[in-house]
Amino acid sequence: MSEAGKGILAIVAACTIWGLATLYYKALAMVPPLEVLAHRTVWTFAFFGVLLAVQGRFGAAVTLLRGPVRRRVWLAAGIVACNWGLFIWAIQTGHAVQASLGYYIFPLVSVVLGVMVLGERLTRGQGAAVGLAAGAVFVLTYGLGVAPWVSLALAFSFAPYMLIKKQMAAGAAVSVTAEVMLLLPLAVVWLALAHGGVVAGGWFGQAGAVTWLLPLSGLITGGPLILFSWGAQRVRLSTLGLVQYLNPTLQAAVAVMVFREAFTAWHAAAFAMIWGALALYSLEGWRQERALRNAVTSEGTSGTVL
Repeated sequence: MSEAGKGILAIVAACTIWGLATLYYKALAMVPPLEVLAHRTVWTFAFFGVLLAVQGRFGAAVTLLRGPVRRRVWLAAGIVACNWGLFIWAIQTGHAVQASLGYYIFPLVSVVLGVMVLGERLTRGQGAAVGLAAGAVFVLTYGLGVAPWVSLALAFSFAPYMLIKKQMAAGAAVSVTAEVMLLLPLAVVWLALAHGGVVAGGWFGQAGAVTWLLPLSGLITGGPLILFSWGAQRVRLSTLGLVQYLNPTLQAAVAVMVFREAFTAWHAAAFAMIWGALALYSLEGWRQERALRNAVTSEGTSGTVL
């Protein structure tokens, strides 16, 4: 199998795990969301900490916390904690359809952030895609009588998080380790309060199934991230953009077919508009990538000595 083929398989595996992770968090519905978040922080740190220590790279995470981008690491840690916590709460409380919509929207929010923060310019295709996404939110708000706040909160938290990560110039494992390292004291304190009876919870060690499930949060968080990062280095950007939509698609499918959440005609209309927007966005990315490859090829050809 070619390297590109291996990369696609790795990305598909990562997105499948992320998409089906809703089943995992739903199985922990009896555990308070903040307690699940605390365990996810602790076990993700354990997963990546051991991995980096074995590779001799743990010091890179510590250096990141002391370096010139440490403020960005603090900001990223705060944002990812909010994003993870909101996602866990959404799955546990019957908002998985909205959660999936949020992860469909976030790439388009990232485009808008690129314009506002980095001064990038929208192409016509990207502008149309953003407009369609905005229209989908309006349709859903009008149809349901309330804005899809969970979707918007997830999209508008994850997109800035990815923007910050892009500016860190650090590997995914190193940067995530640094972030959860900052969150670790808060997580430990919360778990201590839960097991001390100060706040509701304290499930770890009390129920066999839950005790085994909670540590898996680190593997479910870290494993797919490694697969995705490894695969992303081996496939084209356009391919990466298309395959990653498998994640929210599986989330939506599980929400409707397994959790039996409501999926009205308004949802169908909004999702159709979002899919149209993503098709435009992906097509535009493919065109830009092809133009770049053609330019590089032309430059190489013109520089060839006959």
